Amino acid sequence: MAQLQQGGPDEKEKTTALKDLLSRIDLDELMKKDEPPLEFPDTLEGFEYIFNEKGQLRHIKTGEPFVFNYREDLHRWNQKRYEALGEIITKYIYELLQKECHLKKVTLPVDATETEPKSFIFMSEDALINPDKLLVLIHGNGVVRAGQWARRLIINEDLDSGTQIPYIKRAIEEGYGVIVLNPNENYIEVEKTKAQIQLSSDISEEPAEKRERKDKIPKETKKRRDFYEKYRNPQKEKETMQIYIRDNGSPEEHAIYVWDHFISQSAAENVFFVAHSYGGLAFVELMIQREAEVKNRVTAVALTDSVHNVWHQEVGKTIREWMRENCCNWVSSSEPLDASVESMLPDCPRVSAGTERHELTSWKSFPSIFKFFSEAVKAKNSLVKPTPTRRSNRIKYEEF
Repeated sequence: MAQLQQGGPDEKEKTTALKDLLSRIDLDELMKKDEPPLEFPDTLEGFEYIFNEKGQLRHIKTGEPFVFNYREDLHRWNQKRYEALGEIITKYIYELLQKECHLKKVTLPVDATETEPKSFIFMSEDALINPDKLLVLIHGNGVVRAGQWARRLIINEDLDSGTQIPYIKRAIEEGYGVIVLNPNENYIEVEKTKAQIQLSSDISEEPAEKRERKDKIPKETKKRRDFYEKYRNPQKEKETMQIYIRDNGSPEEHAIYVWDHFISQSAAENVFFVAHSYGGLAFVELMIQREAEVKNRVTAVALTDSVHNVWHQEVGKTIREWMRENCCNWVSSSEPLDASVESMLPDCPRVSAGTERHELTSWKSFPSIFKFFSEAVKAKNSLVKPTPTRRSNRIKYEEF
């Protein structure tokens, strides 16, 4: 019994062999195999990539698409490289919005001081004075910024499918004013000072007893642990803190702020929204907070694979009724484009976006959405509600 508790001879032999193996590992040699520095170019050309005439990202020398696994067995480094490229592309899209789409960049908050954190949106020159139509674009959550639907599509597919530029150009051609929201630009990141890092460590949620035990660890043991930590994570990233932007600290806050200061002040008789994924939730929250104003100004809303939920967001009956008549959600589905898709929720009709890929829903439904808007204007002018898409089997929801 005692032998079982302490481990048999075989177990001791394995332990001895493992210790012997570890003692022969040259840690200095292993350190040489650490990942390269997390330092990357700050231009597309520095990455040796460029967008070709089809809007596809291609390697300057080989003409090949972007390769994620640039270095084998270095996933973290490859991911950081991908993120660095993504930041450059974000700036590139901002440039396209201004140079190709002729939108202007507007700082938020509108009364921001010189020193406080700021965000911004983009809008056409006639966005607030166009008497006829205004199109408002809201992307989803995550790393995307103003003018984008999906970073993955921009990098791996093309600019048309991954950005809002086709929507903006067509809207301008058809006489719309345009406002492009930037709901993920909620804060700035600044590097923590040594004092702030120390303070964070001092107010750790660890129990006092555990902190005391840590303080009693011999210096040699601490030194050894630090060495192994350096090997495990040789490029410890800088500690940062987030400073939120006033009145724009979340996508929902941002949507309400832009409504109050821009959209509601516009001259357009017909306001239209296209909201993708989390952007749909932000729009529904806007409706909850500004129900009467939205009903009075908005003619139609196109959602693309929206993640809103009328129960979780506690949407009232009057809003649900309005959404059924004035909204349509193009969802990811294997069904053909515009085919009716059943829903368990009593809100807006759902139709197929003609793709099963969430990130592609805005691009694939692009022609149907502008048709939906045109029909909505005609119906409004003739005092008849629109039929967004062919929906012979439209679901009749019961009110609960």
